[in-house]
Amino acid sequence: MTHRSTRPWWTVAVAVLAQTLVLLDNTVLNVAMETLADPVRGLGASAAELAWANASYSLVFAAGSFAGGALADRYGPRRTLTAGLLLLAVASTLAAFSPGATELIVTRGFMGAGGALITPATLALVTRGTAPAHRTRAIAVWASAGGAAVALGPVVGGALLTRFWWGSVFLVNLPVVAVCLAGVALLVPEVRYAERRVLDPVALLLSVLGLGLVVYGVIEGGRPSGWSSPAALLPLVAGLALLAVFVRVQSRREVPGFDVRLFTEPRFAGGSVTLLLLFFGLAGQLFYCAFYLQGVHGLSALAAGAVMASAAGGIVLGNQISPGLARLLTVRWCAVAGVLLSSATFGAYVFFDADTPVAAIAAVLLVQGAGIGLVVAPMTAEMMAVLPARYTGAGAAISAATRPVGSTLGVAVLGSVLATSYRGEIRPALDGLAPGVRDRALDSAEATRAVAASLHRPDLLAAADRAYLHALYVTATWTALLSLAGAVLVIGYFRPRPSPTEAGSGYGSAPPADRAHRG
Repeated sequence: MTHRSTRPWWTVAVAVLAQTLVLLDNTVLNVAMETLADPVRGLGASAAELAWANASYSLVFAAGSFAGGALADRYGPRRTLTAGLLLLAVASTLAAFSPGATELIVTRGFMGAGGALITPATLALVTRGTAPAHRTRAIAVWASAGGAAVALGPVVGGALLTRFWWGSVFLVNLPVVAVCLAGVALLVPEVRYAERRVLDPVALLLSVLGLGLVVYGVIEGGRPSGWSSPAALLPLVAGLALLAVFVRVQSRREVPGFDVRLFTEPRFAGGSVTLLLLFFGLAGQLFYCAFYLQGVHGLSALAAGAVMASAAGGIVLGNQISPGLARLLTVRWCAVAGVLLSSATFGAYVFFDADTPVAAIAAVLLVQGAGIGLVVAPMTAEMMAVLPARYTGAGAAISAATRPVGSTLGVAVLGSVLATSYRGEIRPALDGLAPGVRDRALDSAEATRAVAASLHRPDLLAAADRAYLHALYVTATWTALLSLAGAVLVIGYFRPRPSPTEAGSGYGSAPPADRAHRG
């Protein structure tokens, strides 16, 4: 094998390592929450501060991905990747030495900004830096970074916290960034476009603020104050208004900085929404699965994390199977199979109870991850293949944004459904308690169990488990139905694949004419 043929795979390796680091930063903090809440070993952070330390990364990542894609198209993915890695390294160092929770929240946001530059750049490099014949496998490997990060995050974080102080979970980024920067300098060529896109700072500001406010409102809507609270409604309305202005302005420009008409391509639009729905279901389901495993089953956090890591293994497995299956069935039916498989596992929660074997739960999560893996790689390749080369960064930004946006929406919306269903079911069991105690017990299943333990009420403990299982069934049903909508989108928007000679992505799709992208 010649140097010319191996170099693209070195580019893929660097891109995958950088992408794994970005996604790892979104999962590694979970195991450090308890330590950060400790006033002696950590920062003494409150529950709300911990929630925002976790959410600020996803919030800025999602909002900044559009800007990252535009910058990758304007200045090239290699330069954008380098800038993102440097920003992530600086922000990680500041996060590790944060003197308080507020500083941690802010620095986590800057880490998310670094990730927003890295992800679109890595996908652009993988898509345009490899030949069409190898692109399917390259994108599958890139997509596998998500599963690897989900599995590695809790393990790496737990291992570091057993030997070092909490800041080590951020400082571990520095040697990885150093390796990535060396790889970029030595192994990654610049991907050049025939036409450089015009950078539009006003449009970037509108998209970042608009999406940021929407995600902020969704996060607040999932809190006990509910969707009708000003903290949720005002950001949502303001964010949607800014996004509407953004769409209107961009659609009227002859050469837009960020062409919203990318969504006039059915495969790109359908693929984007399908991926958003999948990650919506995955993140929301893992959220309530953690409480189910630790609350109803009584597993430790480490044991629950080990069970949920099987979903990550499934994602990696599905990503590796998807290229061959897509060639056999076409992208459309490979994706439909994946959506149906994952939807079935979302719905399988209605059969879970306090006595369900943990091995069975792990098996369901493994199959769930495999189903999602069957969709992500071919869908991403198809979405990117239908776009002109100069819009690779913009398309990569939207593809990247579907993950954090879908995940944030999933946790907020499904968490709200879960909490509402639980409160409605547990309310009769709390009759007779003092008003203050009753209100406290209504907050969540964990709060009910705490009240039951303090009052020595085993009957209330059993009621909490029953109410949580009821809420789990309701939420799982909605999760499965929303995920099934993805299958409808795939069937409706993805036409049969063209002949192999026309295939541009290797999954069976040829880039269309540039009709929708001309001014």
